[in-house]
Amino acid sequence: MSEEDQSPLKFPCQFPIKAMGKSDCQLDIIVVEIIRKHVPDLSEGAVYNRNSSGGNYTSVTVVVNATSRAQLDAIYQDLVDCEAVIMAL
Repeated sequence: MSEEDQSPLKFPCQFPIKAMGKSDCQLDIIVVEIIRKHVPDLSEGAVYNRNSSGGNYTSVTVVVNATSRAQLDAIYQDLVDCEAVIMAL
């Protein structure tokens, strides 16, 4: 049984990826650049930003058309490797 068969996700599917970081680092631009390496046809309407109540942190949610578990794993790895990203969910 392949890894794809064991996943509860059925590909392709719409999948939200959330990254959080400091508000002063243009996190949305950084996150979109990282995700576009893996999802080149990402639409602008797929990106949502939200600031924390104190304004110190930003969360960026990007809804992607995921095609495989390997694609999602690669996106998350690149996000956690980025110094501007504190957390990726």
